[in-house]
Amino acid sequence: MNSMNTRREFLRGLGLSAAVLPFAANLPCLASPTQNSRKQRLIVMFSPDGVVPNTFWPDEEGDNFKLKPSLTPLEPFKNRSLILHGVCDRVHGDGDAHMRGIGCLLTGIELFPGNVQGGGDTPAGWSSGLSIDQEIKNYFQKDPASKTRFGSLEFGIMVPERADTWTRLSYAGPNKPIAPIDDPYQMFQKLYGRAKDQDSLKSVLDDLKQDLDKLRAGVSVADRQILDEHTTLVREMETELKSSSSKDMGHAVPVVEPGVRRDNDNIPALSKQQIDLIVNSFTADFARVATLQFTNSVGEARMRWLGINEGQHDLSHKPDNDADAQDKLTRINKWYCEQLAYLAKRLAETPEPGGGGSLLDNTLIVWTNELGQGNTHTLDNIPFVLVGNGLGFKMGRSIKYNRVPHNRLLLSLAHGVGHRIPKFGNPDLCGDGPLSNLT
Repeated sequence: MNSMNTRREFLRGLGLSAAVLPFAANLPCLASPTQNSRKQRLIVMFSPDGVVPNTFWPDEEGDNFKLKPSLTPLEPFKNRSLILHGVCDRVHGDGDAHMRGIGCLLTGIELFPGNVQGGGDTPAGWSSGLSIDQEIKNYFQKDPASKTRFGSLEFGIMVPERADTWTRLSYAGPNKPIAPIDDPYQMFQKLYGRAKDQDSLKSVLDDLKQDLDKLRAGVSVADRQILDEHTTLVREMETELKSSSSKDMGHAVPVVEPGVRRDNDNIPALSKQQIDLIVNSFTADFARVATLQFTNSVGEARMRWLGINEGQHDLSHKPDNDADAQDKLTRINKWYCEQLAYLAKRLAETPEPGGGGSLLDNTLIVWTNELGQGNTHTLDNIPFVLVGNGLGFKMGRSIKYNRVPHNRLLLSLAHGVGHRIPKFGNPDLCGDGPLSNLT
């Protein structure tokens, strides 16, 4: 009997509806008897258009390194970070660098031929393989001890409405892109099974108050504390969503053309909501794998909240001797790093349900990008910044490799959760196995 059936039978025994299941899913008393006490988790965070190398990469190797301006928000987590230089996307084939950059980033394999034209390169289609987040999700879902309600959750922030190679990071298999959910209300609905929108937002907790009270009475004191922590997180999220939905715009909301989603200037607020939902979903054990995708490859966010009016992609094409553009790009990547640091902070301050430290102690965040540098469109030195202690890597270091294929890092992620596959993506790029010097 798997743990999901056990939970359902327990709820039925108390006379409770299945609507309470999301709140019971993470209670240790209902866990599988074979479940390992350590819940490993993976988050992949994507931001576009490359970085400014001399304001991003540490000069030093080892544990005595200095964070450059783009990475200074990680100072509180420096001893829990790994900065990997020299990891390169060596996958070739059809598609422009932006398309191959995002389409091969987590899959490690070529794009299919297709009719999507990018720049002056050969047209291409979707990726020809599944992505590492889905490979790890499938591995977790096969084991009743690590199986969760959703397996993985794909979060987005201002991802364009259209579906093409530039807008998809995760793949369930060849030709099977996964669309991220970039509306916090829609994600909340997915997690808790109620229609949540900006016009009608009733409380899940209010509707389930009687059932939750019965559930509290039927579990141990320790499980009751976990349940209370979960419901508190949900209440805080409901309050924040209500606050966002009730703001008076001061004018009639205009009708916009189809495909225009939310507002560029709300990206900071959307980022906070989505990050809080990731933490909430891990606390509830809804999933142990998540992706967080900021905009898209060739992302053109205008970060006016930083005093930057130009689009990010346009700035990324400016030459290295354009000091103003380089400063703005550095500040843009620092802002993305601030989002990474906020995610790490939220995980670090959230206790692991049932004990075992914090969520960050059992989670690895991988922050990455489709390009090494925007104005050259290079796929060398792809940014890979790792934060957290979820996969057993030796953290607190800057490591410099000699142009190793990023397939080896993808393999390392799989091996870090105990999934000892011999290759991932293009097998010709996996010959030396997982990356050395990570553990």
